[in-house]
Amino acid sequence: MSQTANAKLRLGVNIDHVATIRNARGGMHPDPVKAARLAAQAGADGITAHLREDRRHISDADIDRLMTEIDLPLNLEMAATEEMLAIALRHKPHACCLVPEKREEVTTEGGLDVAGGFAHLKPYVTRLAEAGSRVSLFIDPEPDQAGAAQRIGAAVVEFHTGAWCEAVIEANAPLMDKELARMQDAVMLAFDLGLEVHAGHGLTFDSVAPIAAMAQVRELNIGHFLIGEAIFGGLDSTIRRMRSLMERARSQALGRQSA
Repeated sequence: MSQTANAKLRLGVNIDHVATIRNARGGMHPDPVKAARLAAQAGADGITAHLREDRRHISDADIDRLMTEIDLPLNLEMAATEEMLAIALRHKPHACCLVPEKREEVTTEGGLDVAGGFAHLKPYVTRLAEAGSRVSLFIDPEPDQAGAAQRIGAAVVEFHTGAWCEAVIEANAPLMDKELARMQDAVMLAFDLGLEVHAGHGLTFDSVAPIAAMAQVRELNIGHFLIGEAIFGGLDSTIRRMRSLMERARSQALGRQSA
């Protein structure tokens, strides 16, 4: 894969939790597809949606509508199961991100164990890629997982930023330094292996800049925070502020490198 560091940093907006609010009461409102349209108008580069086994937020009908009504690329987050594979092969979204999934979890608790689950995951990666979807693996920022992702044939890795974000929330400076260094090392390794590098999970206005500043990162996928903050300031302004913080961090990093 031919790559260039410092390429445009994309923002993928995850709309899962618009559907969470809708499903709490039932009915049609708020509409996650309307949120996707607003995200596009606010400058999002793509839409992410996780179709879970239990359909706790995004539904099959939402995926149908996103594929037909939204012009932005759809990144379908999915578990490596035959049910989800059939849905992905039917729709052939721009991207499929394989994620770990446990019914009892509130949110995705960690990255996919690609190294340990290589034999199980390999057929899913192969079939999705053959269908024309860009295959991404959601992994922890660990060298063995990045190496396994490259060997299995994925085009993209998305690094789980949850540990970094928790350190920022706790204002734990030593832990912040540790987690940021771990992320930087993993990002550089994945880039050197020829993988396109994405990152996401838990990113906020306070934690996004150091990740956005990493020149090898091509895309950030952010959802829960944007949807929650939109309650107070509106989705349009929230997305625009996040993009501004991302672009400022990348620009400042470029300035330091060229100085």
